[in-house]
Amino acid sequence: MLPNFSYVRPKSLDEAVRHLDSPENRIHAGGTDLLGCLRERVFGVAKIVSLSGIQELKGITETAEGGLRIGALATLREIAESPLIRSKYPVLAQGAAEAASPQLRNQGTLGGNLCQKPRCWYYRGDFHCLRKGGDLCYAMVGENAFHCILGGDACYIVHPSDTAPALVALGATVRITGAGGPRTVPVEEFFVPPTQDLTRETVLEHNEILTEILLPPPPQGLRSSYRKVRARRSWDFALAGVALALQFRGEEVAGGRVVLSGAAPIPWRSVEVEEVILGKRLDAETISAAAEAVVKNAEPLAQNDYKLPLFRAIVEEELSAIAKV
Repeated sequence: MLPNFSYVRPKSLDEAVRHLDSPENRIHAGGTDLLGCLRERVFGVAKIVSLSGIQELKGITETAEGGLRIGALATLREIAESPLIRSKYPVLAQGAAEAASPQLRNQGTLGGNLCQKPRCWYYRGDFHCLRKGGDLCYAMVGENAFHCILGGDACYIVHPSDTAPALVALGATVRITGAGGPRTVPVEEFFVPPTQDLTRETVLEHNEILTEILLPPPPQGLRSSYRKVRARRSWDFALAGVALALQFRGEEVAGGRVVLSGAAPIPWRSVEVEEVILGKRLDAETISAAAEAVVKNAEPLAQNDYKLPLFRAIVEEELSAIAKV
């Protein structure tokens, strides 16, 4: 049952920010995560501020520099089907297409996908865990088959987004507007790891709104892809995933990023894999070394060491595939 709350539908961004004058007021974009959190009593709410009437938060357009501007209210379906994104940034289109179900992609927004709350069943359940201000992460000794193998350190959630790894790999930034004015943050710095703050997932303050995502022009020789492994093909969150955005000079990797999903509390940049492949041809020896490097620093819990061979396999398969593009 949903709690009682007031509802407003502002027509401008400034008006929306004014309504976010309390931490108990919440933004409503697509609502696919918000409603679940309210039903599960993950947090309380006094007022819901709908963004649906703010036109400037919508749309997908090219920038003057040759990049892309994506409004935070662009739906996952729009992103997955956009000819611009599919041609210039296939990793993002693939990530959006792999998120959730067709019904939820019709409703869910890119901004919401980046800002969604953790899917840990202890956090979503009746457990006063660390992330809720308690003194224990129940996943450490509980049911942890779907929890993280990298970057846990007290809280072992897995970041649920499929678009976030793609955006980190592409070097995207987000524009944020709040009571203190606008600011721009690299997507790689948008997410807050447990080592920094156990109670937050993003750098957003309660009176701020993520308004748009900005993609830089694709560099020459860019090849990108997203691969996701899950328990059920039609629905589940990633057990293991990898976003690749690599620049090639001839047959050699000249730069780029490798970012994991299903691995850590934030989209996890695998610097270890990047160091192995930089300046190399993606031959069998290099790919094999990269597959080992991806889990070099992994610390699996009691029930999720199966993720180690999963990550080795998808890194090997995706690097082999992107080498042939």
